Amino acid sequence: MKVNFREAKSIVTKSNIPSIDYVINPYTGCQHACIYCYAEFMIRFTNHKGEKWGEFLDVKTFDFDKMTPQKYKGKRLLLSSVTDPYLPLEKKYLNTRKILEKLVDTEAEVSILTKSKLVTRDIDLFQQFKNIEVGISISTLDDDFAKKIERGASKPSDRIIALKEISNAGIKTYTFISPFFPEITDFKAIIKATQSFTNQYSFENLNFRPHNIPRIIKVINANYPQFLPVYEELKKDRNYWNLVEMDIRNFCEKENLNYKIEFHHGGFSKS
Repeated sequence: MKVNFREAKSIVTKSNIPSIDYVINPYTGCQHACIYCYAEFMIRFTNHKGEKWGEFLDVKTFDFDKMTPQKYKGKRLLLSSVTDPYLPLEKKYLNTRKILEKLVDTEAEVSILTKSKLVTRDIDLFQQFKNIEVGISISTLDDDFAKKIERGASKPSDRIIALKEISNAGIKTYTFISPFFPEITDFKAIIKATQSFTNQYSFENLNFRPHNIPRIIKVINANYPQFLPVYEELKKDRNYWNLVEMDIRNFCEKENLNYKIEFHHGGFSKS
């Protein structure tokens, strides 16, 4: 892992994500190296042309004392949008913890999303916030398959344990079932495994882009070759997502769950 230190002009930036006002990314790059990651476009804008996503990390240097928590009253903040706030190297550099320490008094709604069990380290800080939710992102309960699609992230089983610990500490939680892999993601099993300590569920589908299509097809062919025709067909017909969304909606309504479906109906994006 190539590590650089880069001075950041700001650490809180306006968001283009619906329902999110600001995003905070403590790092540029991501050690998790998920094969489906959309954030790989950051290579073009961060002087990393020619490098592989998942093999570099820029630690942002910033005067955290300049943060103004009161500025975000009534707004919604997300940690993070193009990196995970709890990467393995967060243990060493502590950027996420430093940011949270400065935000404790904010009257904003703070949302944290991660694939790392390291998130439990900051339970003491979460408990000091007025309005915070902490979530895990998960697409499979199969630890072995997860290792192949997101090699640097914590095992799904460890993420679930972490979420339960956070919930037991009195903190609002959510489970982000994403990305939804056709014929592989068993969302009902994930819900069953997390329902007793999850306040809300969100769902997002697998969104193929030119840079990740070969990687995804390769992994599917090696691990679930029987489903390869489904993935090939999705390039032509995206109605599959409508059926999945209907199945999710029917199940969540039946179970009386608090949920959001955030599918990209373009599915196999060309851009």
